[in-house]
Amino acid sequence: MVTMTSVEAQNSFGKLLDTVQREAVAITRHGRPTAFVVSPQDMEELLDSRRKRSSAVADLEMWRAEAAKRATAAQTAATAALTDEDVTRMVHEAR
Repeated sequence: MVTMTSVEAQNSFGKLLDTVQREAVAITRHGRPTAFVVSPQDMEELLDSRRKRSSAVADLEMWRAEAAKRATAAQTAATAALTDEDVTRMVHEAR
Protein backbone atom coordinates (compact mmCIF):
# COMPACT_ATOMS: atom_id res chain seq x y z
CA MET A 1 0.00 0.00 0.00
CA VAL A 2 1.26 3.41 -0.94
CA THR A 3 1.31 6.15 1.72
CA MET A 4 1.03 9.89 1.07
CA THR A 5 0.80 12.84 3.36
CA SER A 6 -2.31 14.98 3.11
CA VAL A 7 -0.21 17.77 1.56
CA GLU A 8 1.20 15.39 -1.10
CA ALA A 9 -2.34 14.17 -1.86
CA GLN A 10 -3.56 17.75 -2.30
CA ASN A 11 -0.62 18.83 -4.45
CA SER A 12 -0.68 15.75 -6.68
CA PHE A 13 -4.32 14.77 -6.77
CA GLY A 14 -4.10 13.49 -10.36
CA LYS A 15 -1.24 11.19 -9.37
CA LEU A 16 -3.27 10.01 -6.39
CA LEU A 17 -6.20 9.10 -8.66
CA ASP A 18 -3.89 7.20 -11.01
CA THR A 19 -2.24 5.33 -8.13
CA VAL A 20 -5.51 4.14 -6.56
CA GLN A 21 -6.40 2.37 -9.79
CA ARG A 22 -3.48 0.00 -9.05
CA GLU A 23 -3.47 -0.13 -5.22
CA ALA A 24 -4.96 1.52 -2.17
CA VAL A 25 -3.38 4.70 -0.84
CA ALA A 26 -3.16 5.66 2.83
CA ILE A 27 -3.35 9.40 3.47
CA THR A 28 -1.53 10.48 6.62
CA ARG A 29 -1.62 13.59 8.73
CA HIS A 30 1.03 14.14 11.38
CA GLY A 31 2.33 10.64 10.68
CA ARG A 32 -0.96 8.84 11.37
CA PRO A 33 -3.33 7.38 8.78
CA THR A 34 -6.43 9.55 8.46
CA ALA A 35 -7.98 8.18 5.26
CA PHE A 36 -7.66 5.45 2.68
CA VAL A 37 -8.40 5.96 -0.99
CA VAL A 38 -9.38 2.88 -2.99
CA SER A 39 -10.56 2.15 -6.51
CA PRO A 40 -14.27 1.69 -7.21
CA GLN A 41 -13.65 -2.04 -7.76
CA ASP A 42 -11.92 -2.40 -4.37
CA MET A 43 -14.71 -0.43 -2.70
CA GLU A 44 -17.36 -2.67 -4.24
CA GLU A 45 -15.49 -5.76 -2.97
CA LEU A 46 -15.33 -4.25 0.53
CA LEU A 47 -19.03 -3.41 0.51
CA ASP A 48 -19.90 -6.88 -0.81
CA SER A 49 -17.86 -8.49 1.97
CA ARG A 50 -19.64 -6.32 4.54
CA ARG A 51 -23.05 -7.32 3.15
CA LYS A 52 -22.12 -11.02 3.26
CA ARG A 53 -20.82 -10.71 6.83
CA SER A 54 -23.98 -8.90 7.95
CA SER A 55 -26.12 -11.58 6.34
CA ALA A 56 -24.12 -14.35 8.01
CA VAL A 57 -24.41 -12.65 11.40
CA ALA A 58 -28.18 -12.30 10.96
CA ASP A 59 -28.45 -16.00 10.01
CA LEU A 60 -26.41 -16.97 13.07
CA GLU A 61 -28.58 -14.87 15.38
CA MET A 62 -31.72 -16.43 13.91
CA TRP A 63 -30.23 -19.92 14.41
CA ARG A 64 -29.30 -19.10 18.04
CA ALA A 65 -32.82 -17.85 18.79
CA GLU A 66 -34.35 -20.96 17.22
CA ALA A 67 -31.98 -23.25 19.16
CA ALA A 68 -32.80 -21.45 22.41
CA LYS A 69 -36.53 -21.87 21.75
CA ARG A 70 -36.08 -25.57 21.07
CA ALA A 71 -33.96 -26.05 24.18
CA THR A 72 -36.53 -24.22 26.32
CA ALA A 73 -39.39 -26.26 24.85
CA ALA A 74 -37.51 -29.53 25.46
CA GLN A 75 -36.66 -28.51 29.00
CA THR A 76 -40.26 -27.50 29.69
CA ALA A 77 -41.53 -30.82 28.34
CA ALA A 78 -39.03 -32.76 30.43
CA THR A 79 -39.89 -30.79 33.54
CA ALA A 80 -43.62 -31.26 33.01
CA ALA A 81 -43.11 -35.03 32.85
CA LEU A 82 -41.56 -35.16 36.34
CA THR A 83 -43.68 -36.60 39.09
CA ASP A 84 -43.57 -35.60 42.74
CA GLU A 85 -41.67 -38.80 43.47
CA ASP A 86 -39.08 -37.91 40.81
CA VAL A 87 -38.54 -34.48 42.34
CA THR A 88 -38.22 -35.92 45.84
CA ARG A 89 -35.72 -38.54 44.64
CA MET A 90 -33.65 -35.89 42.82
CA VAL A 91 -33.56 -33.67 45.92
CA HIS A 92 -32.36 -36.57 48.07
CA GLU A 93 -29.71 -37.49 45.48
CA ALA A 94 -28.44 -33.92 45.40
CA ARG A 95 -27.96 -33.89 49.17
